[in-house]
Amino acid sequence: MLNATPRRARTGPPAALRVGDVVEVRSAAEILATLDERGELDGLPFMPEMLRFCGRRLVVHKVAHKLCDTIERSGLRRMDGAVHLAGARCDGAAHGGCQTACSLYWKEEWLRRVDPGDAAPDGVSPEEAAREEEARRRLAELLAANTRRPPGPDGEVRYRCQATELLRAAPERLPFRDLRQYVWDVRTGNAGLLATLRGILIGLFNRFQHLSTRVLPPWLRIKGGLRWGFVKGTATGPTPTAHLDLRPGELVRVKRKEEILPTLNKDLLNRGLGFEEEMARYCGRVARVAARVERCIDERTGRMLRMKNPCIVLEGVVCAGVYNLNCPREFVPFWREIWLERVSENGGAATSRNGPVNGPANGTANDTANGTASGPRTTGERADGEDRRGAF
Repeated sequence: MLNATPRRARTGPPAALRVGDVVEVRSAAEILATLDERGELDGLPFMPEMLRFCGRRLVVHKVAHKLCDTIERSGLRRMDGAVHLAGARCDGAAHGGCQTACSLYWKEEWLRRVDPGDAAPDGVSPEEAAREEEARRRLAELLAANTRRPPGPDGEVRYRCQATELLRAAPERLPFRDLRQYVWDVRTGNAGLLATLRGILIGLFNRFQHLSTRVLPPWLRIKGGLRWGFVKGTATGPTPTAHLDLRPGELVRVKRKEEILPTLNKDLLNRGLGFEEEMARYCGRVARVAARVERCIDERTGRMLRMKNPCIVLEGVVCAGVYNLNCPREFVPFWREIWLERVSENGGAATSRNGPVNGPANGTANDTANGTASGPRTTGERADGEDRRGAF
C-alpha cells in the first residue's frame, strides 16, 4: 500500500482499453498495492462494493474519459485511465444502502485485458489462496475505514464514495471546444461518428439558445430559448403529486411530455426532483419497475437523503448522454409516480391501486428530508457547461 502520492501526469489517449474489451479484475493483493492510505488511486476511491468483482471477467462498457460534474456544476471534467464495466454498478451495501446505483469507475491498473477465448486460470495453491485471503482482509479494512467523512455538526453520518470524490479524481475541466474528446468518443467506441456529430450539433444549438436569451428579444428566440428537447415547466405554486404504490416488476408507461410539463415548476422540479430533456426521450416508453428508491447520498455533502415519497427506477432506462455530448456516466434516472402510468401486460392502461393517477397538490416541500440534494437527480450540470435546471 502506498502513501499519498501526487497525481501522475498522463499524455496521449485517456485510456488504453476500448469498448468491448474483455478484462479481468485483478486480485485483492494487486489492487491493494496500487492504493494510498485513503484507499485511492489518483484521487479515485476503490470502494468495498467493488471487492466482489475481484477475479471476475467483465466487458468494458464505456471508457470514462469524461464525466459531467454534478457537484459544482462546472460542466464536463476529464478523467484518465478509467472505464465503466458492464453489469458493475454500486449496490450501496457499504454506504448506508444508498440506492443511486452509480456505474462504478475502474482504473486500468485494477484490470488486466484478457483474450475472450482464454480459459480462466486453474485453482491456486493453498499458500497463494491464504495470501490472497489475507490481502482481501487488509483491503476490506482499509476500504471500510474510508467510507465515511467526518460527521456533521449534529453527529450525522457523512459518507465518502466515488461520486462524492469525483472532482478530486477528475480535477481538469473539459471545455466544449476541446475537439479531442470527440475523437476519443469515436476511437474508444463510446459513440459512433453520427452520434458524435449529433452531440456536437446539439451542443452548439444549446449554446446559441443560451446566448439568445441574453441578447435577443423574446419574439426572435427559437422555442423561447429552450434547450434541445424543449422542456418547460408550467406549474405555478405547489407542484402536484400522485401515489400509484408501484412495485418492482410492474409494467408502466412514461407519460407524454405534454402531461409531465404541468407537474414541473419553472426550474423543472417536482418537489425537489428534476425532470430534464434526457428523460423526455423516454416519454411514451413502456418499462418495468426495477425498484422503489427511498434513500440516496448527496454527492456534495455526503449526507444520506431520505425521501418522504419514494421515487421509481425503471429497468433498462439510463441517461444515455444523447443531449449531453455523449457523457458515458449513465445515471439511472429517478421518476416521480405522477410521471408514470400503470399498464397491463397486454399493453392497455391499468387502474391505479390508490385512486386517480393525477393526485392533488402536495405543497412545495421536497421529498428529501432536508431540502434539495446536489447530484444527478436533483441539481446538476449540463455537459456543455451551462446550468441545467434540475436533473435526475
